[in-house]
Amino acid sequence: MYLVKSPLLLKWFYPSLIWNKSCSEKIVYLTFDDGPIPNVTDFVLNTLKTFKIKATFFCIGDNIIKHPEIFERLKNEGHSIGNHTFNHLNGWKTDNETYLHNVLKCQEITQTNLFRPPFGRIKKSQIRSLPQLDIVMWDVLSGDFDPSTSPEKCYHNVIKNTKNGSIIVFHDSLKALERIQYALPKTINHLVTEGYQFGKL
Repeated sequence: MYLVKSPLLLKWFYPSLIWNKSCSEKIVYLTFDDGPIPNVTDFVLNTLKTFKIKATFFCIGDNIIKHPEIFERLKNEGHSIGNHTFNHLNGWKTDNETYLHNVLKCQEITQTNLFRPPFGRIKKSQIRSLPQLDIVMWDVLSGDFDPSTSPEKCYHNVIKNTKNGSIIVFHDSLKALERIQYALPKTINHLVTEGYQFGKL
């Protein structure tokens, strides 16, 4: 079970985190978690290239080590890179020392100021340990990671909830492949038709 829109209570509890950008401009921000991996990240990059838009990829350090050529492609094609920990750790279930070490291990590779906690789960004490990073959450979750969500539902999750300044989450992961192959091109096409521009974080 997941919430497509981030609850206001969470935004209130974590006011220092970035949940969305300015609502004054008709710009949205596509973000992709969990890559880079063969085929899926390649599909995402090819789709973005077709539409001539840029996005932000929150990468897992271990996947970067395994697939350096895809990571280089991300950078070479002008997309923003974010840190998603080295081993996709759940901050709520991980002690602070282990969590911080894992984030910094990924940081050595990504060299970015952007960080997104896996599962969106991070303790306030962990946030205080990472003052050098902008911690980016989201306000629209596609649900592409959930096998019980149909590709069509994934698409509608995004288009029904996106507004000016929305930060939208998709996943370039194998478990999301069926849904993202369907939903991503349709989502981009719909948002372009609605007059949105696409920014990177």
